[in-house]
Amino acid sequence: MNLEVVILAAGQGTRMKSRISKVLHCLSGKPLLACVIESALTFHQAIVHVIVGHGGEQVQKQLADYKVNWITQEKQLGTGHAVAQALPALKEDSDVLILYGDVPLTPVETLKTLLTKSGDDSIGLLTVRLENPFGYGRIIRDAAGVVQAIVEEKDASPEQREIREVNTGILAVPAKWLQKWLPELSANNTQGEFYLTDIISMAVADGVVVETVTAKQEEEVRGVNSRQQLAELERWHQKQLANQLMASGITLADPDRIDIRGNLRVGQDTCIDINAIFEGNVTVGENVSIGPNVLIKNSVIADHVVIHANSIIEGSEISKHCQVGPFARIRPGTHLSDQAKIGNFVETKKAVIGTGSKVNHLSYVGDALIGSGVNIGAGTITCNYDGANKHLTQIKDGVFVGSNTALVAPITVGKNATIGAGSTVSQNIEENVLVVTRGQKRILKDWERPKKRTSNYTETD
Repeated sequence: MNLEVVILAAGQGTRMKSRISKVLHCLSGKPLLACVIESALTFHQAIVHVIVGHGGEQVQKQLADYKVNWITQEKQLGTGHAVAQALPALKEDSDVLILYGDVPLTPVETLKTLLTKSGDDSIGLLTVRLENPFGYGRIIRDAAGVVQAIVEEKDASPEQREIREVNTGILAVPAKWLQKWLPELSANNTQGEFYLTDIISMAVADGVVVETVTAKQEEEVRGVNSRQQLAELERWHQKQLANQLMASGITLADPDRIDIRGNLRVGQDTCIDINAIFEGNVTVGENVSIGPNVLIKNSVIADHVVIHANSIIEGSEISKHCQVGPFARIRPGTHLSDQAKIGNFVETKKAVIGTGSKVNHLSYVGDALIGSGVNIGAGTITCNYDGANKHLTQIKDGVFVGSNTALVAPITVGKNATIGAGSTVSQNIEENVLVVTRGQKRILKDWERPKKRTSNYTETD
């Protein structure tokens, strides 16, 4: 049987009070709709259709990398009408899984179970039991417990409103039944809309069994309609991720103060202090210490690394036994070799720092290749940008750079050279020499500023 997934994402989301489409608001750093699409795409052979309406162009543009079939619902006339927009694209012999673009956390395993309920004479319905079911459609069963219908809150009797089992809207249905039932839907209800839920009573009338799967937790099927609901779901989701980390052998100073906005892998016996944020794809090794208020994005951190408070690491690789921070900024393209140290108020960018080398404080090292055993004194900068182009600084093994030194690239400093404090160096330095440049001020007239050219170092700060 072929599988097709229909994701409803056409709602206006007026309660979000936003110019951005509701389904583009982010949970764990990812648009709500992207979370649902990625779940659907785990069914590798599935064809995924996304129904968009309000702000549809904006949605398609932001999520253009996903291989889905975009379908526009010109008028928002209810969930049944929305699914009907996909009918021309559905194959008659397929099973259809109906999801919602603002319900981001339904486990794939639950969806797999639901799909087993869809057959020639049955459909699958995902339900959940709530302490407070206000606003949800109630599941109506007969004396034998067989589902007979779904009644919406506004159409329910007082007795029906006491029912705690409610509809999530998530269904697994053979396409042949959708093709029969959807054209028969009526908007004769208090909302004047075509309810998808009405197909449940149609199924019963046609002798099709409605088999249910019950979600384990309410949050797994909770939709987002306001910023408050989004914040509540975010905190619940982050708490689940924190619990998973701790169960795998990670120490969290406070499980309520960690944010994972992407994919995070962490080795055993790593300790993470409060307010750590992980974005994109991050791998952290074993026995790592991460201090408070640290941001790590799209980076790899090896074993036995210490990252002190208030440091930012992005697009970089930190090797074993390194130290970073506090208040360090490690920018994209940085690679710290084993036992390297980046201290407080140091910024690096596109820099390779060799084994055991140190940039301890108040320095900028960019577009640089630093050898092993190098000491960079406080206040040192690599002057990599001439106003138009970037240039490379190479510092060989064993070099000592005194404080407040400016290295004007392109430049190479030979092995074991020593540069005295306060120097400005603009020429290559030989091995095993001492260089001190504290000359008198010079003014060059008729000097022409460099013009932009194409090279390996053309990006701006």
